[in-house]
Parts: sequence; C-alpha cells; structure tokens
Amino acid sequence: MSISMKENKIVFIGAGNLATNLAEAFHDRHIKIAQIYSRTEDSAKTLAKAVEADYTTELESVINDADIYIVALKDDALVELMPQIIAGKENALMAHTSGSLPLNVWPDSVKRKGVFYPLQTFSKQRKVDFLNIPTFIESNNSADNQLLKELASCVTNNVSELSSEKRRQIHLAAVFACNFTNHMYALAEKLLQQYGMPFSYMLPLIEETERKAQVLSPKEAQTGPAVRYDEKIINKHLELLSNEPEMQEIYKLISKSIHKL
Repeated sequence: MSISMKENKIVFIGAGNLATNLAEAFHDRHIKIAQIYSRTEDSAKTLAKAVEADYTTELESVINDADIYIVALKDDALVELMPQIIAGKENALMAHTSGSLPLNVWPDSVKRKGVFYPLQTFSKQRKVDFLNIPTFIESNNSADNQLLKELASCVTNNVSELSSEKRRQIHLAAVFACNFTNHMYALAEKLLQQYGMPFSYMLPLIEETERKAQVLSPKEAQTGPAVRYDEKIINKHLELLSNEPEMQEIYKLISKSIHKL
C-alpha cells in the first residue's frame, strides 16, 4: 500500500451489507476509516467498533474534511439524501457503490465524482474474501480514477474501469445470476418444507452446478426435462404445483425459456 493511500481519510455513508464487508476489508488492510454514518445507531455503532472508527446517526454530523466518502446506500436513499450527503464536501471525492446508478447521479456541484462497485452478494452475517471480487471503478478525472484503482487494489486483485452504461448492463446480468438464482433456492426450500424435508439435500447439487459453471458455459451445462421439453415429466411437476399457481407459472415460463435457448 502506498503512503498516499495510508494518508487518505475515509468515511462510510451507510452501514449495511456492502458497507460492512468493504469497511472491514479496508480495516484488515490497515486502511484508516475515520467515521461511519447510519440512520440506525445499532448498525453505525457495530461497524464503527469493528473498524475502530467514530460513528454518527446524523448526516449533519458527518465530518467535512475526509478525502474519500464511500456512499453505500440504497439507490433511492442516495438520491433522496444527496443534498445532505454532499453539503460542505463538494471538493472531496464522493464515490457511490451502486451497480445501477450512473456516475452523473452526483450533481455538478460535486467536483470529484466516483463509483466503487464490487460485483458480489454481501450479507453482514458472512464475511467474504475480497481478493478475487471484480471491482469496477469510474471517475470524472484521471487522478481520481487512479486513486480509486489504488484503493480497490488494496483489497482485490481484480480491478477494472467500467462506464456507467456497462456497469448497468453487468448489474442486470448479476440479478439473473445471483438474485433470481437465490430466489429459486428459496422456492425449492419452500417446497421441501411442505414435504417435510430439509433444504440441505440440495446443497451437493448446488455445489456441483456452481463447479460446472466454472468449466462449461451455462448453456452447455444445462440439464433437466426442459432441455428436451419432456412434457410427461413437466406435466407431473405442474400437477404437484397445483396449489401453488404462481410457482406453476414460473415453472412454465422458465421451462420454455430453457428449451428455447
């Protein structure tokens, strides 16, 4: 880590899943975090204690002399709180962590705009290893591009510049690959609970599916009755879902999509 990185004073606006993992990753690499803000005192206090920082639950009390502000809030909250977030900090580097918001969500009054977007699913309850997490950065000037690259490189070996449009596209793909996939796990768990069986039966299957995705294209790895559109099996499954009309529709739609692809 360079001297300049050690000297930068960093503040986190937000103490949710992403902020918690990223702040702890910085702390593990001996990057000083000056302050944590969260509307919820419990969240702010817990994260601040973990990374040896001060905390506040009032945006008006966020220090104005930090070098970098990492804003890890929900998109709507970021937009809503923008005037308070940037007040008095117009010359600092303001970097949001959103996959879907563009760089220019920062208003013209902010001279140094940035994005710091790690492509990963985060939960407070599970600490992730940042080493290989793709992290995409963007800024409105070359000096801050370099600063964000250097900051990201402290925690991951996988750093790239990416435009707002490309980041929005990769975020869409990530919703399919992660959020929708996890929802399928939740539906499978719901079915198994109805049948009196544990979700743990699915874990070896999930693990092998994930391993195959690392050596085969997902299209090549696809198996199951929908690939050949085996109507006999599909109809039996639909019959089992007769009391779950929404799941029936999901099953039909995804089966047709698999077969078409």
